[in-house]
Amino acid sequence: MLVRLTCHPDTPCAEIERIDVELGRGERGALRLRYRIVGDAEHVLTACTSPGEPPQRRDELWRHTCCELFVREPAGEGYREYNFAPGGDWAAYRFGGYRAGMSPLDAAAPRIVLERSPAMLALTVTLDDQPLSALGGRQIAIACVLETSPGGRSYWALAHPPGRPDFHHPAAFALTLAVEHTADSLG
Repeated sequence: MLVRLTCHPDTPCAEIERIDVELGRGERGALRLRYRIVGDAEHVLTACTSPGEPPQRRDELWRHTCCELFVREPAGEGYREYNFAPGGDWAAYRFGGYRAGMSPLDAAAPRIVLERSPAMLALTVTLDDQPLSALGGRQIAIACVLETSPGGRSYWALAHPPGRPDFHHPAAFALTLAVEHTADSLG
């Protein structure tokens, strides 16, 4: 399944034409996301949070270029947040409600592969411990923070609530995958 993110109107980004995200099935049914950033990709900053260190779990990845996935729990207001940095760093959290009750989510490190050319940046993320089938019927938010040179930051999402960028807002959970879509091979 292919979806397109839109840039928040208060954070325009002239360098980037679009961001497409493909949700599909990886090996053994794992969830695979491919964030494809199209435009003048040379302006997108992708440096690792701590150059020279191997990729690891880190907080506050959203302060730089970061691709994100949010999955609402089947009952109640709780949800999970996953952050993926181009350098391979990642984070995963559980929330009890809207920006409330944040705690680390027990999750395996995702596989993150970066491809880059002057006109495109692609980040492919495979969550081996999150099967695609587990998303059936769940509300999903997909987002991306782009840090560009010199000093720009834009916020991209499936849907934006009124006001400032807010990927946690209930209005951002704009996609619900049908159970039959997650049972079939999406890619």
